[in-house]
Amino acid sequence: MGGEQPIAVDVRLVVATNRSPQRAVQEGVLREDLYYRINVFPIGLPPLRERGSDVDLLAEHFLEQLNLGQGATKSLGPKAAERLRLHTWPGNVRELKNAVQRAFILAEDVIDLADLGVGGDGTRPPVPTGPGLSDIRVGLPLGEVERRMIVATLKQCEGDKRRAAEMLGISLKTLYNRLNQYAGGPASAASTGD
Repeated sequence: MGGEQPIAVDVRLVVATNRSPQRAVQEGVLREDLYYRINVFPIGLPPLRERGSDVDLLAEHFLEQLNLGQGATKSLGPKAAERLRLHTWPGNVRELKNAVQRAFILAEDVIDLADLGVGGDGTRPPVPTGPGLSDIRVGLPLGEVERRMIVATLKQCEGDKRRAAEMLGISLKTLYNRLNQYAGGPASAASTGD
């Protein structure tokens, strides 16, 4: 900046974000000119909960790294592996890596459910029940099924939106958007509290 002679440089800039850059520009939190400078070759990477078997591959990779570093031969038990696949991973790959490391520290030889800090005791969160879910039938519009599941989950979580979003496998923002869509309906009564 401010120089009078051009200086040749050869760099590659890699930028990562967990937010939509386009939305950040629209909201005024990212400069538009900067967005166009960095948006040469965008690569979208879906969250871990949408990548199925990647959970197995990543968990085994992290476990292998820990085994090499500690001179151990610990393995992942089938029930623990299943529990890892069922978790919604709101903390994405970092959360998975931490869960494997924690289990590695606690386990003797085989990592089992008791060694995992995922889902409390390692069981899948209970399926919400309550009014509206028992009468779900074939042909009911998906939007209505979704609304009923969100309302029932919020009731089960006693209005804790963050916990409900995690159980539903959606972001907190998505939950708030859905609740805004349902405003004035049964969801607004169930959505009190954070």
